Amino acid sequence: MDLRIISIGTLAAHPLWGERGQARTGHATTTLIRSGDKAILVDPGLPEAALTARLGERANLKPSDITHVFITSFRPDTRRGLMAFDDATWWVGEAEREAVGGMLATRLKQIAETGDEHDSELIRVLEQDVAILRRCEVAPDKLAEGVDLFPLPGVTPGLCGLIAAHPRHTTVICGDAIPTIEHLEQGKVLPSAVDVQQAQESFREAVEIGDYLVLGRDNFVVNPLRKGM
Repeated sequence: MDLRIISIGTLAAHPLWGERGQARTGHATTTLIRSGDKAILVDPGLPEAALTARLGERANLKPSDITHVFITSFRPDTRRGLMAFDDATWWVGEAEREAVGGMLATRLKQIAETGDEHDSELIRVLEQDVAILRRCEVAPDKLAEGVDLFPLPGVTPGLCGLIAAHPRHTTVICGDAIPTIEHLEQGKVLPSAVDVQQAQESFREAVEIGDYLVLGRDNFVVNPLRKGM
């Protein structure tokens, strides 16, 4: 198995740096996992052109070489470059797919009931999200040899990471369950979590299992909080 970071992400506003308003354009950390005949790209957060360039720089691959894309959550900045991988199978966790689908349906129904013509741009965006979500298949429990789903709900209702198992160590791709090194070291979750208590439980599970962690908006790190490390 080959696991490597394609692009290191960033938060639009880092609360542990004292930022409150948007300080930059946020995007998720993008990870490539190659196992057997599968090339799985996780969280294509950069715009298509930038991500295509990074993929070539970091792995000597083209978008057509990617067989599967997995998104840890349906947030816009985890999937900004998704359309570059039209030939790939798109995966998302079942709980996230169901939660987002319900939210989109509710929002579109509310707009239809108000009949406000000024909502045309919002309707376009929501309908585009619906189309993307329909294209996304429910991810299997086992994505590839040595690569398994790891539900980490809380920041979003169905956020789902991955466990990449090696004979000597385990790597957890955390998504926004653990966004940055500061959050990891201070034991904190994002204040925007839909369920903070659940997010804290997911944080603890990721720390307990992972020898190495791929943080949602940061780099690949050794887990400093794991017992015995």
